[in-house]
Amino acid sequence: MVNDAEDFGKELRERRKSLGYTQAFLADFTGYSVSFISDLENGKSTAELGKAIRLANDLGLDLTITKRG
Repeated sequence: MVNDAEDFGKELRERRKSLGYTQAFLADFTGYSVSFISDLENGKSTAELGKAIRLANDLGLDLTITKRG
């Protein structure tokens, strides 16, 4: 479960590494900067939600929002 930016970044990093991708490779593939990818993976809060969601999708991750309770 992802509860904050740190959890989200951890999931992105783990998926990227499981695919054998470097941050540089992912940056070339997506057009995002290495610093943006690094910031996300390190849990830096960002207002660029659309880019973060697209990056997760590019890594083959589905994001689902469900109601609690």
